[in-house]
Amino acid sequence: MREGGKRLAEILRALAEVVRPGMATHELEVQSLVLIKKAGCTPAFLNYKPGGAHKAFPASLCVSINEVVVHGVPSDYVIRDGDLVKLDLGVIWKGFYSDSAVTVGVGNISEEAKRLMKVTRDALFAGIREAQDGNTLGDIGWAIEDTVRSAKFSVADTLTGHGIGRELHEDPWVLNTGRPGAGDALRAGMVIAIEPMVVIGKGHVNQGKDDSFHTADGSLSAHFEHTVAITENGPQVLTE
Repeated sequence: MREGGKRLAEILRALAEVVRPGMATHELEVQSLVLIKKAGCTPAFLNYKPGGAHKAFPASLCVSINEVVVHGVPSDYVIRDGDLVKLDLGVIWKGFYSDSAVTVGVGNISEEAKRLMKVTRDALFAGIREAQDGNTLGDIGWAIEDTVRSAKFSVADTLTGHGIGRELHEDPWVLNTGRPGAGDALRAGMVIAIEPMVVIGKGHVNQGKDDSFHTADGSLSAHFEHTVAITENGPQVLTE
């Protein structure tokens, strides 16, 4: 999984570097497929149907713009100056899955958008710090929630992280809210995808006909994710 995670990190970094105004989001999908093949991996999302979805996802890359939080489908939408573009990608390497996401601010983004991205990234690493052998899922959720609420933002309702390994989505669900000491215990050898999804508004989300999730009030959202191994020596981020 560390080998696969490194490949995923390189692909995602390359995709983030080419995001620019005037580019249609389906162009990122084309590049994603090329890079995944070059890395010797298999797309994890292509034709995958997650729980609660109406149909299988038709692409290798989720591209979610502004108020779309996650599961955005690449399309003819042309990226504009000031957009927040969320890139969420999963790959399979030697039978094991990795999953990671970044938010890219395009051109001249607002100060509030910059702060939203920083807080979401900070929340991710606050959660990762709690991914310790002997801690609980509630410790991770609380660290994320506390970081987000302290900044006067909201966690996106119902959207969570997850266990990952031989399947893309495995137990346990990794919530972005929680209470210290509550929930399942974390043990060395577990691997989880931690992914705070944060919004400027109240956090309510709706599911669209294409299975993407967007903020109910139209407010901006950001998303960062890493695949993280829990070890006796602390958390190891596998998708850096």
